[in-house]
Amino acid sequence: MASSPAPRKKILWLARLERRFHSWRERRARARGQRPTVAAYPGYGGDGWVRVLGRVLIAPQVPPADGGEYASVRGWRSFASVPVAFAQVRVTIAGVSHDIVADRGGVVDAKLPGTLEPGWQQVTMAVEGSDPIETRVFVIGPDVEFGIVSDIDDTVMVTALPRPFVAAWNSFVLDEHARQPVPGMAVMLERLTRDRPGSPVIYLSTGAWNVAPTLMRFLRRHVFPSGPMLLTDWGPTHDRWFRSGRDHKAENLRRLAQEFPHVRWLLIGDDGQHDDALYTAFASEHPDRVRAVAIRRLSPTEAVLAGGRTAVNDHTAAQVPWVTGSDGAALIDRLAGVGVIEND
Repeated sequence: MASSPAPRKKILWLARLERRFHSWRERRARARGQRPTVAAYPGYGGDGWVRVLGRVLIAPQVPPADGGEYASVRGWRSFASVPVAFAQVRVTIAGVSHDIVADRGGVVDAKLPGTLEPGWQQVTMAVEGSDPIETRVFVIGPDVEFGIVSDIDDTVMVTALPRPFVAAWNSFVLDEHARQPVPGMAVMLERLTRDRPGSPVIYLSTGAWNVAPTLMRFLRRHVFPSGPMLLTDWGPTHDRWFRSGRDHKAENLRRLAQEFPHVRWLLIGDDGQHDDALYTAFASEHPDRVRAVAIRRLSPTEAVLAGGRTAVNDHTAAQVPWVTGSDGAALIDRLAGVGVIEND
């Protein structure tokens, strides 16, 4: 029986339609005199290189609101900007400029040469002759042996993201100030970084780049440690309706293991998505790259909203300390018990 290529053709057609729609929106915005800018996001780097992250957009003109960063912001505004495909972007690192090209979704994700001191450092990004936009990169020193990779949704922020209608409400309708942090998680991350100065915190999420500014404000508002965010670009591709969030996380974990062979990571997630199974697989393949795994257990109500639990019952193959708890305070106790957090 011959197989039908129709589904793939349909998805490819949808991806082309999305691109044409964004191109139409871009032409309209330019006709109104609007010009692209770079939304620059925190990146990271190592010895002699940096990974810069951002997105080229034509943002809608919104009247300024009282309250600045803490003004009321509805989620839909994050998706109102127009991505500019294949834009030419100039990145300047330590006085040296590099010309790169954004992808078809306007996303800038490039690994570039550059020698910077460990810690937070500044680089600039510019598009179409615009004024340079400053952003930061966290350079991980060669002597750093510990780092943190943390999920965001239902790990540091209560969102119940997997349910499509709940995700749509949280992303498009909900006032961002109504989003609540998971109790004790900011304290736990601050304590981990305080005990090990120079250790990176990398937020790895299946969230879309559209919500990056919202997430950055949320983390600052609730006093989470600063760190690069590795998000993804929603939408159809040549072979599927939506990009795989699980593949996105797995690929970035493997990349971090390759880029920083001297770092052992504390992996933090929750049992409402794929974190448990994903971390189990990664720790089994790279036990020398994982210091421990900490999984936040969702409450029964949160588990229902998140579409159930995906916990793995057997972690023996991972060969690393594995702890669970319902919030940051419980995880602090468990991590202290396995020597990851020092007892006061």
